[in-house]
Amino acid sequence: MGRVIDITDKLTFEEEPKLIVKDVEITVNADAATVLKIMGAYKAENTRDIDWILATYDLLFTDEERAKVDGLKLSFKDFTTLVTSAISLVTGVDTDDAGEAPTRTTI
Repeated sequence: MGRVIDITDKLTFEEEPKLIVKDVEITVNADAATVLKIMGAYKAENTRDIDWILATYDLLFTDEERAKVDGLKLSFKDFTTLVTSAISLVTGVDTDDAGEAPTRTTI
């Protein structure tokens, strides 16, 4: 039989991270596949492009969470801040204070 290594104790199985906006808790998808897609798209795309922002938004939030965001009636600037904050939360990439596109610091 081949070698078997149980790594269960090394894994965290943490709950998904959350953002809070106006007392509304919004869960952010932080699974590895989602984060890798976002990081790959960030590297390949213009992060100020509306299509990139919307595609990233769809990856980061489930339909249920997007309904919560829709209910907040955010301005575009605030919406962009929400998306870039979620990116920062799941990737460890910092966003500047104005909610601009992420700048690479650590991953």
